[in-house]
Amino acid sequence: MKHVPTMTIATERILKEMGSQIRLARLRRNMPTSLVCEKADISRMTLWQIENGSPSVSIGSYAMVLQALGGLEDDLLLVAKDDVLGRTIQDLGLKERRRVRKR
Repeated sequence: MKHVPTMTIATERILKEMGSQIRLARLRRNMPTSLVCEKADISRMTLWQIENGSPSVSIGSYAMVLQALGGLEDDLLLVAKDDVLGRTIQDLGLKERRRVRKR
């Protein structure tokens, strides 16, 4: 049995919403689960877990489903793209460069 990682309630909600969005994308394309599973080379159980936001599914499986839906895998590039907190921390740690005075 797989170990399910412990996560915050907010993170669980995000995964569930992401799974729901993937399911809606599949339904908008009128793609049956069998076709998505075949294209993504995953089982129906894995697709069911993805669409329900399971944290135990690999990111690779999510990527394969997005690809099977017709090029949505590029959306993964948006993850942490605008890292406001990270950039703020980085900027606070940068030292100001000063020129040495010429004598």
